[in-house]
Amino acid sequence: MDWQLLVVLALLVASIVMFAINRPRMDVVAVALLVALPLTGVLTVPETLSGFSDPNVVLIAALFVIGEGLSRTGLTYRLGDWLSARAGTSTTRLIVLLMLTVALLGAFMSSTGVVAIFIPVVLSIAARLGVSPRRLMMPLSFAALISGMLTLIATAPNLVIDAELVRAGEQGFGFFSITPFGLVVLALGIGYMLVARRFLGDDADAEPIGADRTYGHLMTDYRLADRDRRLQVGRGSPLIGRSLGEVDLRRHGMRVIAVERRRWLRRTLEVTATAPSAVIGRGDVLLVDVFARRDELEGYLRRLRLRTRPVDDGFLAERSREVGLGEVMPPPNSAALGRTVGELRTRELYRVDVMGLRRGTEALSGSLAAERVRLGDTLLVVGAWEDVQRLPARSADFVALELPAEVREQSPAANRAPFALLSVVVMVVLMVTGIVPNVIAALIACLMMGLFGCIDMSSAYRAIHWPTLLLIVGMLPFALALERTGGIDLAVDALTGVLGEGSPTVLLAGLFITTALIGLFVSNTATAVLMGPVAIVMAEKLGASPYPFAMVVMLAASAAYMTPVSSPVNTLVLGPGRYRFSDFARIGTPFALIVMIVAITMVPWLLPLYPGR
Repeated sequence: MDWQLLVVLALLVASIVMFAINRPRMDVVAVALLVALPLTGVLTVPETLSGFSDPNVVLIAALFVIGEGLSRTGLTYRLGDWLSARAGTSTTRLIVLLMLTVALLGAFMSSTGVVAIFIPVVLSIAARLGVSPRRLMMPLSFAALISGMLTLIATAPNLVIDAELVRAGEQGFGFFSITPFGLVVLALGIGYMLVARRFLGDDADAEPIGADRTYGHLMTDYRLADRDRRLQVGRGSPLIGRSLGEVDLRRHGMRVIAVERRRWLRRTLEVTATAPSAVIGRGDVLLVDVFARRDELEGYLRRLRLRTRPVDDGFLAERSREVGLGEVMPPPNSAALGRTVGELRTRELYRVDVMGLRRGTEALSGSLAAERVRLGDTLLVVGAWEDVQRLPARSADFVALELPAEVREQSPAANRAPFALLSVVVMVVLMVTGIVPNVIAALIACLMMGLFGCIDMSSAYRAIHWPTLLLIVGMLPFALALERTGGIDLAVDALTGVLGEGSPTVLLAGLFITTALIGLFVSNTATAVLMGPVAIVMAEKLGASPYPFAMVVMLAASAAYMTPVSSPVNTLVLGPGRYRFSDFARIGTPFALIVMIVAITMVPWLLPLYPGR
């Protein structure tokens, strides 16, 4: 083993460790690899940066834009409304229709985007039916992952494997080559979830979530019941005449939710939603969220001449017309991820405050300003109803978990829905017929959506998940470096040495298991980049067709059911479904084994290992 191979393997191990601990972010690791690989002398700079010119990278970016166009025109939400109407009161019918709908959408747009859109839909339906969200969120996640097995463009790993085949001199897969396997897995997945839902929770323990949740439920869920106070501004208070932005009570361990102000003409109390420019007057009553220690708080109140006034459990709920509460969560492409709550500057930018944060089943207490936002976290925001409802529409960094107003706000091009559908149909027809390359077909669909007003340029750029693109660009040359230094041959020899060269079924099973295990620690896209060349070289050494080996890797890369970090769609449902890590392990592992059995049984049948024999 020469020193260059040792260096490349060291980089591989280091990148896998960083992917596993998510320190730093995956796209940062990919950029670091782009810097490190030319320094090894294995690749030249043009070879290292060749991923930027890869047609599949452009194709994936175009598919993000097309998915955003479907969302902006409201097609996805209309499917959600149809789902709610058709499901009626039957949980079984709901799970079947939900998984079919999500899989169909995910076959043509980002599965992560589909899940982000359907989370509030599912929460609303669960609340209406009195069904525990735990029984619905995992079927949603599984269906999104299965959608990657329905078309060639459904997920990035498929395109990565297809590109590797082309690079090896093969023809590549057709648009629907993977579909027969995906349809069988989808049918089995629906049946499996109808049984497995019984192990995900009891409907009797269901909590109202989404649009039917009350202020009381939210206060309890985010452990805020003992934190709200009413403080009256007394004579001689240094706060009088100053704006909320000037005094910034957050540095005193208090966050102002609203200001009660007596209107003398009507002799009634009104609640005015807070704004940084709101000026405090004598006699005003500040409704505050307190996160300071009790001993510190008493000192602050004396110094600021604030007098405590009584507040009962229903105080905030009685003022729900003036003060809005809402749950939001950051999607995988959110700029909020990795930043502290204080750095989000939600009050300055969107006129809302982050009042609570839930991580999985745990609500964090104390000051949240220094807490970093992670994927799967849910945030409780407070402000005027208009600002709370418009937050997801004003920022792509947050997805709402409540439905009515948010759905209308997130469909700014609803009257363009037929044109969005036409654009997708044209793209699929062009891809299936092969009249133009896939990337050109996708770009034509993007141009059509822009021409018809389904999407504007700013929304298109925001829709592209740049970390995913950087990850692919950074990992593609890594596979070339492994091949050039003999790392691929070493991996193939190790696999065939362990599995033997006899039974094709054993070889395919070993390839599936290896791919799935790597997918536990790194993203399925990075897994496909690493395992695609291994599969093709293994086929070459056995004198077999590369297609069945490549197909097994494609199926295994989408079988990321076993942990909440195996795929972003799992992480997204972790919080709303109130799942633990063990829930994915005990429900996802058996189904991953089912998918493996489908793969090693159907793949040699539909894609013969030794065609012509």
